[in-house]
Amino acid sequence: MAHAELTEPVAGEAGASPRRRPLAASLESRLGMLVEIPAAMLVVAEIVILFAGVVARYGLRQPLIWSDELASILFLWLAMLGAAVAFRRSEHMRMTAIVANTKPSMRAYLDCVATCAALAFVILIAWPSYEYAYEESFITTPALQIPNIWRAAALPVGTCLMALFALLRLARSGDARLVLGAVLSVAVLMAIFWLAQPWLRPLGNLNLVIFFVGVAGFCVFAGVPIAFAFGLAIFGYLALTTRTPLMVLVGRMDEGMSHLILLSVPLFVFLGLLIEMTGMARAMVSFLASLLGHVKGGLHYVLVGAMYLVSGISGSKAADMAAVAPVLFPEMKARGARPGDLVALLAATGAQTETIPPSLVLITIGSVTGVSIAALFTGGLLPGVVLAITLSALVWWRYRSEDLAHVERAGTREIARAFIIALPALALPFVIRAAVVEGIATATEVSTIGIVYGFLVGLLVYRRFDWRRLLPMLIETACLSGAILLIIGTATGMAWGLTQSGFSRALAAAMTGLPGGSAAFIAVSIVAFTILGSVLEGIPAIVLFGPLLFPIARAVGVHEVHYAMVIILAMGIGLFAPPFGVGYYAACAIGRVDPAEGIRPIWGYMLALLVGLIIVAIFPWISIGFL
Repeated sequence: MAHAELTEPVAGEAGASPRRRPLAASLESRLGMLVEIPAAMLVVAEIVILFAGVVARYGLRQPLIWSDELASILFLWLAMLGAAVAFRRSEHMRMTAIVANTKPSMRAYLDCVATCAALAFVILIAWPSYEYAYEESFITTPALQIPNIWRAAALPVGTCLMALFALLRLARSGDARLVLGAVLSVAVLMAIFWLAQPWLRPLGNLNLVIFFVGVAGFCVFAGVPIAFAFGLAIFGYLALTTRTPLMVLVGRMDEGMSHLILLSVPLFVFLGLLIEMTGMARAMVSFLASLLGHVKGGLHYVLVGAMYLVSGISGSKAADMAAVAPVLFPEMKARGARPGDLVALLAATGAQTETIPPSLVLITIGSVTGVSIAALFTGGLLPGVVLAITLSALVWWRYRSEDLAHVERAGTREIARAFIIALPALALPFVIRAAVVEGIATATEVSTIGIVYGFLVGLLVYRRFDWRRLLPMLIETACLSGAILLIIGTATGMAWGLTQSGFSRALAAAMTGLPGGSAAFIAVSIVAFTILGSVLEGIPAIVLFGPLLFPIARAVGVHEVHYAMVIILAMGIGLFAPPFGVGYYAACAIGRVDPAEGIRPIWGYMLALLVGLIIVAIFPWISIGFL
């Protein structure tokens, strides 16, 4: 199955030196094991710590005051070791649409350049990472009372490990000329920017276009992994056009990667793998297929509905997708669905469900703008339904001529039998949502309840539990999580760069003076937040721009809840739209699909989402009718 990759095996390996290649491969294998096993154990530790916190607080009424702090410390290590594992396994996300269409020799060269560019970033960030960890050694954690370097040391260790894996990959190549050419290409480009420093500094905010659009865009289309493309862009911007200490960038990356909300990502990734391994997924799919399997595009409707049901329970779209995709994708592929179309629809449903409570984006808006969170929760349900309808309309159009001659319509008895078998598995989303709504667990902790439930149902009900698959599942969880979290970390650095440049204030000032009143304000907000959503995660974007723009919305007569729904959906479309949308690459990573395969089908889904957004924007009742 195709998947996104950092590089193909480096060109020329077949002709590698008989001594050098086995040595490099042996070193890489041993180093990989030294990284993968601890990363897997960290996933287990996070599950145990968070579930123990739930039991102690809700069951024993004696909360563990140190559990969140310890989980946060281990989470940063999990993110960095996972990123290193993803580097070794070539599973960092990259855009290959252009690279894949080049000649083999050019593709080999670009693949080598991608490795060299990633190596350049981790080398550049290594010393600032060490400085950051050293500064953190003077801070004592409040609950555990230990120096914070125990946590911050993950950053320099992870960058050094990625650098080692990159060097070993280059060393395995037998084509020294190819490697040298790639190294020189990257070095020359970096030297040009360094020499241009005196001309760049006076350009002011034009540098945002040069680095955040030009450099990042060039790297992305040249096949450099997304996380490293973003990292090179923000590093170059800060180092060459500002006097900001580069240690600050590491701090922002730390902040983006280690937000405790994101801990739900690896746990839901593991939960998705678990329900597939225990047979829960098969039972759910069999029941859903019995209901809609005979309908053209039936399982695509199921995917839209399933994302609506589970959305928001984890606080992360990546985690929501990770909970749903493993359940449905195998059966959908078996029925002939194209992987690119599946991952495109998965990304589109991620954008569709951004407003559905208990979404942490809604909670964040309420906390930073003063809008009633209860009103936001009430207002968020119908906009998601509207976008689900527009997506389903496109699914109907695309699959109206699907050949289902080989699919028999299930009878009533067969449906009832499939329902009884699937009932323990179908209860999982409701168990998870009930745990959040009833206050038993936080959005971060709730995935551990799902994992424990999955273990018990797999062992006692379905009696399918392959213990040999457990370690590979844990390593895969760490790998996928590291790839996603590193993108979020570097994107958070870019968000901070935008803030410090004064761009956010300039945007607010420009939007205040727009002619055309509320309609023009909403239209410009849709365009602006679609663009912002492509480079910012939802929560950082809301924190940056919410306090600035919501007072303007009130001043021009736009209801705050209506405005919240509009900008959240606009950001969602930007977040999941290629080539810059982080969410799209997260969907590709979860679906194990090369991003190039989803490019063409996703534009139709994005258009359907845009139609739904326009409907929500034109009719405020959809958002505020039940307030």
